[in-house]
Amino acid sequence: MKLYNANFSPNCLRVRAVIFELGADVEIVDVDVPGGGTKTPEYLAINPNGKVPAFVDGDLNLFESRAINAYLASLDPARRLYPEDLKKRAVVDQWSYWQAIHLGPSSQKLAFEKVLKERFGRGKPDEDVVAAETKETTKLLAVLDGALAGRDWIAGDLSIADFALASTFTLRHEAGIDFGAFPNAAAWIERLESRDAWRRAVSGQGR
Repeated sequence: MKLYNANFSPNCLRVRAVIFELGADVEIVDVDVPGGGTKTPEYLAINPNGKVPAFVDGDLNLFESRAINAYLASLDPARRLYPEDLKKRAVVDQWSYWQAIHLGPSSQKLAFEKVLKERFGRGKPDEDVVAAETKETTKLLAVLDGALAGRDWIAGDLSIADFALASTFTLRHEAGIDFGAFPNAAAWIERLESRDAWRRAVSGQGR
């Protein structure tokens, strides 16, 4: 199995973290994204979107990080991160989709405006966008915090949903995303970020 990776990508980060958490036998292949590595015919045959990540297992090609993680976790005999029980799996899927559709876009827009926009030479932050996405992200953090009351992990046990959610917050300090009013979420993110698999994934080491 191979993961086509770029360390800067939060989508790749969540897959690397799951690989390390599972101890999966996956070769991590770094792609030169700025140099056009995702635009070659060979790469586009795997991921026609021309983005990272991409994943290959024999004749199977995948190009969505959450689908890759669900597949990897399903291969684990112990089903540690993606349970076989349909009700438990539905809860994992629910939070993975919620991150993809709601929390991720809002927090990423906020991080772009406050952290990345000037870094990429795209001008000054749009204060109207910052205000709107700060309000939306705060509202969604309250949802996350409530769901984490009385539990360590979002679906009860550690799952691929936790890694999807955590990848949302890699720039939270620089973007001023404040967990102060959300103690359950604050404890959860600290718990997740203290895991060896996450630390290895963030550092890009331990392959």
